[in-house]
Amino acid sequence: MDNKPGFTEHHISHGEGRIYARDHDGAGPAFVLMHGFPDNLHIYDDLVPYLTAAGRRVVAFDFLGFGASDKPAASYSFEQQLGDLSAVIQALGLGPVVLVAHDSSGAAAINFAVEHPYKVASLCILNSAYDNSPLNVWPEMIVLFADPALRALALAVAQSPAQFGWLLDWQRMKFAEPLPADQKLRFEQFVAPLIADNFTRPPGSGPAFMQMAAQFYEELKRNSTRLPLVKALDLPVKVIWGEYDPYLGVEMGRERASYFKNGSFHSVPAGHWLQADMPQRVAELMLS
Repeated sequence: MDNKPGFTEHHISHGEGRIYARDHDGAGPAFVLMHGFPDNLHIYDDLVPYLTAAGRRVVAFDFLGFGASDKPAASYSFEQQLGDLSAVIQALGLGPVVLVAHDSSGAAAINFAVEHPYKVASLCILNSAYDNSPLNVWPEMIVLFADPALRALALAVAQSPAQFGWLLDWQRMKFAEPLPADQKLRFEQFVAPLIADNFTRPPGSGPAFMQMAAQFYEELKRNSTRLPLVKALDLPVKVIWGEYDPYLGVEMGRERASYFKNGSFHSVPAGHWLQADMPQRVAELMLS
């Protein structure tokens, strides 16, 4: 859509920094959009107009350390991101919300619902991580920074702009390979530059990414122990999955939907960033 809906900007204090949020006015329950490891709230730029055109309130925000949020010299963690989400919901006075997770923010969305089910109307889970499933296959860039055995190599790569840039570019090609021509063009023109800017435009998100990735495997293990609580959640859950994702495959999405008492699974002919590949279709599923 060419329409770019207006929004109110907020800078919400949490911990040692301020969270940047965009609040698009509309009816509730509000969609609260969350990003993952390599990007920021702009991954939803193409999706938001469809949601607001339907009259819905939409809130998108950057976790601390990413995008336009503050990047304090502090410890970044999955627990901190859970706190970021809670701070946004409280500061904006949101009632029960629809949490929309993508990539690594699957942990924040699902765990917030487990801890505060009365604050969540429903969940929308896009291609994302949560538990230590045997179906897990992770991007090589994540594995490099998550595996303790590769820590020295990962730090050496991170300290070399040339090597880190090469790694970003190589990982970009792996995500782009399965996409059809039109989606590949959009990926190269929009998603890939967004990710590159997120890391290379100072102050970059490298420190937050590296700290979060280093905790990734432990978070997956912790979340596996929470699965009985996940299965007890009594709220609607839509799992919307891009089937061209070369890592987080369709079977992972189906498994995720099976975790929930009221879960449904919907595949979309799109890649990992399905909200940018097919925003209208994803919006239709979210709104249906």
